[in-house]
Amino acid sequence: MAATRSIATRNSGSDGGDASDYDPVPVPMNYAGMSGPQRAAVILLVLGEDHGRPIWQEFDDEEIRIITRAMAELGTVDSDMVERLMLDFVSKLSSAGAITGSFDRTISLLEKILPSDQVALIMEEIRGPAGRNMWQKLGNIDAVVLANFLKNEYPQTIAVILSRIRPEHSANVLRNLPNELSIEVVARMLRMESVQKEALDHIENTLRSEFVATLTQTRRRDPHEMMAEIFNGFDRQTEIRFMSALDESNQESATRIRALMFTFEDLAKLDQAGLQTLMRQVDKDVLARALKGASEDMRAFFFGAMSQRAAKNMQDDMQSLGPLRLKEVDEAQTKMVTLTKDLADKGEIVLSKGNSEDELVY
Repeated sequence: MAATRSIATRNSGSDGGDASDYDPVPVPMNYAGMSGPQRAAVILLVLGEDHGRPIWQEFDDEEIRIITRAMAELGTVDSDMVERLMLDFVSKLSSAGAITGSFDRTISLLEKILPSDQVALIMEEIRGPAGRNMWQKLGNIDAVVLANFLKNEYPQTIAVILSRIRPEHSANVLRNLPNELSIEVVARMLRMESVQKEALDHIENTLRSEFVATLTQTRRRDPHEMMAEIFNGFDRQTEIRFMSALDESNQESATRIRALMFTFEDLAKLDQAGLQTLMRQVDKDVLARALKGASEDMRAFFFGAMSQRAAKNMQDDMQSLGPLRLKEVDEAQTKMVTLTKDLADKGEIVLSKGNSEDELVY
């Protein structure tokens, strides 16, 4: 996301105009002539709604205005240029290596991108006792992780924190606190009056220094993991095209991405309980289309989890579909992979790489 943000803000200008006040201007369709916002627009269009949403959520209003304007003016970008942009994006992520952030380095970087008065405002907010986005960041942290941290705090402190984040997130945190503590926190929240600004500032500073900053350092994502998720969203032809190009330009990254990808064939690693859970949730038409283009081993795996009658009915359904385009099979298999990951996120399925030491829970 940081890489996309840097692409988006580079050469974006600072005219401050309204996004609705412009006449579309043809953009240069040569690679060297494309601006940062134009490149970011292409990447976000390729990622689509599902994969692009986490990136869009990281932009502020001004960045969204810049990128949407570039996107609206983009016109047609040929496949070769799209491929080159994506490979450049992957290469920059893969070669980033370790970095060190500091106050002075941040100022130096921002001054090369943004107007000096805007940089001053941003850095002044960081220097201040309370960042405006603090509670938003806290609301995006996994409820179990947040509950484990808060269970050692005073009930009144927990009550203040939970009163400042989204109600549905507070509910999830309360469910994961020890029973007696959660009841006490609810009682404190019911009796809560206005909180003094000094107390609120102290809580924010403590959370930022002891929890959020530490969490950010320990949970920095491997860029290859993010790219593996993106590649999982490609149809088969697109995946092969990008992977083949990446094989030529960066063999090591291609190998790591392949190892991290979760594909339709990886469903064969589900245990019987997970497989039964998946089959109860998946639409029968989606399953029939996915198995229509699956290998004999994958078909046998799924049929083996059905009764003889159910397996026969599924085979009849597959036969009645007639010839299918490969795209339709890919879409069905992708839906099954996505559903499996959603079930894993809810704790209903455990995903494994094949042995207990490599067990992965998404």
